[in-house]
Amino acid sequence: MTRNALIAAIVLAAASVAQAQTQSVSVQNAWSRATPPGAKTGAVYFTLTSPVDDKLVGASSPAANMAQVHEMKMDGNVMRMREVEGGLPLPAGKPVTLEPGGYHLMLMGLKAPLKQGQSVTVHLTFAKAPPQDVTAPVGAIGATHAPGSAAGAMPGMHMH
Repeated sequence: MTRNALIAAIVLAAASVAQAQTQSVSVQNAWSRATPPGAKTGAVYFTLTSPVDDKLVGASSPAANMAQVHEMKMDGNVMRMREVEGGLPLPAGKPVTLEPGGYHLMLMGLKAPLKQGQSVTVHLTFAKAPPQDVTAPVGAIGATHAPGSAAGAMPGMHMH
């Protein structure tokens, strides 16, 4: 390989890495659920797919004082929730779903209740990809899926 061809190959490889690092993360099926009056926390759910290995490293929302990625999982017979430290890994090409009972974006210090039929905006920050603003429609209290999906509320839960 000539020196010029080698330089061209290095420049092309560097440009391809830079382009991959600036590609957007796909955010799909964003939604939230209504909160009761006086509630200070809420949650937002969505599916993230990144074209390259990346991490969701931060979030904020005008609806709350703070937003953090949390994980719920069983510890013996107790369901525990904790903040995901260091960011939520997004393996290249593999969807990562934030949903009730698992990973979710916790909104803390809500400025007003999340009301069914409205929407909540969140700002997502990634380690490599550009940040994104996402609008999530708010479904019913106790909803287990996005508004308008086939399964909307938890079995046995009655809304008054």
